[in-house]
Amino acid sequence: MFAPGAGRFLGPVLAAAIAVALLLGLTSFLPMVAGAPLLAFLLALAGFFAVFFRDPERVPADGIVSAADGRVRAVEVEGDRLRISVFMNVGNVHVNRFPVDATVESVESSGTGHRPAYRPDAHHNVRRAYRLSSPLGEVEVVQMTGILARRLVSFVAAGDRARKGDRLGMIVLGSRVDVLLPSARVTPVVTVGARVRAGATPIARERSP
Repeated sequence: MFAPGAGRFLGPVLAAAIAVALLLGLTSFLPMVAGAPLLAFLLALAGFFAVFFRDPERVPADGIVSAADGRVRAVEVEGDRLRISVFMNVGNVHVNRFPVDATVESVESSGTGHRPAYRPDAHHNVRRAYRLSSPLGEVEVVQMTGILARRLVSFVAAGDRARKGDRLGMIVLGSRVDVLLPSARVTPVVTVGARVRAGATPIARERSP
């Protein structure tokens, strides 16, 4: 299964690969010495896009789940919120998911610049914040751009209701996704360096009353 929008990348590359293959097989218009490397490049590019835009089904675990695939880069309390930040590399699944059952209150873009997403000052980068109303209270998911990752994609809008693990959006070419939770209501269950999967790996649990 591929993420929404994959066709705009995969389609032209596959069409070009088919055209090159036909030219190589049916005519002498394209010399083999030039056509074979071109075909190999196009097939490799198509393979990259197929891997990049893969969108496997996920079964949500108990608790609050990760919004992104990748490696946990920060688990920290900021005022009354707990921030769990995940860095996504190019090889990760790039579809982001809801960490809890929620209603989307707002989707807002802000920030400037495209610093490396792993740097502490990357929170100033161009980003998109999803403010969610949930049984825990307000939860926020923030997609953040990086040096290469500059296209933020939203699958939802204000007013949409979603279940934990539902698709929220994606970032093209990796970067960072932060989940901010009410610190008085939750306890983290991951540490820095842990590998997580969107919609499947628990990152926090609700505290007992």
